[in-house]
Amino acid sequence: MKVSIVGASGYGGGELLRLLLQHPQVQVHQCTSERFVGKPVTRLHPNLRKGTALKFSSVQQLDKVDLLFTALPHTKCMQRFDEFSSLADRIIDLSADFRLKDAKAYKKWYGIDHTRPDRLSDFVYGNVELHREEMKQARYISGAGCNATATILPLWPLFKQGAVDTSKPVIAEAKCGSSEGGNIASEASHHPERSGCVRSYKPTGHRHIAEMEQELGNPIHFSATSIEMVRGVLVTAHLFVSEGTTEKDIWKAYRQIYGREPFIRIVKEKQGLYRFPEPKILVGSNYCDIGFELAGTRLVVVSAIDNLMKGAAGQAIHAMNVMCAFEETDGLDFAGLHPI
Repeated sequence: MKVSIVGASGYGGGELLRLLLQHPQVQVHQCTSERFVGKPVTRLHPNLRKGTALKFSSVQQLDKVDLLFTALPHTKCMQRFDEFSSLADRIIDLSADFRLKDAKAYKKWYGIDHTRPDRLSDFVYGNVELHREEMKQARYISGAGCNATATILPLWPLFKQGAVDTSKPVIAEAKCGSSEGGNIASEASHHPERSGCVRSYKPTGHRHIAEMEQELGNPIHFSATSIEMVRGVLVTAHLFVSEGTTEKDIWKAYRQIYGREPFIRIVKEKQGLYRFPEPKILVGSNYCDIGFELAGTRLVVVSAIDNLMKGAAGQAIHAMNVMCAFEETDGLDFAGLHPI
């Protein structure tokens, strides 16, 4: 199958390219970057040296392909949707442009008027674990946000199985790596300001809350904190369960929903250094590790992902595999590194 990537100069686009070059069912045809047209992709993605001779193209140079990945800044895909849809029958967009079903939510959470509200219902939200069957019939898929993914996946089975006491608040906090901010430098990413920081950059009002509440059907109180890490997200969620709920009940909820999921691992060990999920050992992998601790009716759930993989490019490849009836693990079998 022939695919191209629009916006391949960023971190998400670079991860897409790395994964697609190793995919057994895919040929990467073109990659775009308006700033680096004609330059080799290895100029920005040096890890791909000897892996490809591709050079960046302009969007205007794109040929028609079987599937188009778009990894542009927010609002760009919605503004050029007709142009992109003329280039491929299938599109997977990594931005936030088509994640939300309610056009009014874009005004609330992103401060913009959505330019293509008529297309919102055409896109399937990008968590494969929640929307596998819809993806099998889909032409368009929207990637899910990294913090949203790291929050939704550990909580969804608990809501689905009715384990959550919804009369009490659900509170989640994410510790986030610097690559979430993309590859465009800012004052906040300047090394003397970013290095060593533990910065609460979004105590309330994070945009990904819109996705969490859309998918979980319940209010979520969410905060985000930047820490000294390049790749990765660790979410710690606090919630309450019904009186009499046991640890065995929580295990059962996860096993019933995620027992056959290829990229979900329940991590709850009694001994060792890695008793709970840890983003460090997930770098480059597409896993979401989930752990929990129950104390009476209080349940603490911990999840970890690589934000550029399970939170972006890896999840998009997984969605493509489902959409195109490939093996779900094609191109995604890297297990991570240890030690690192």
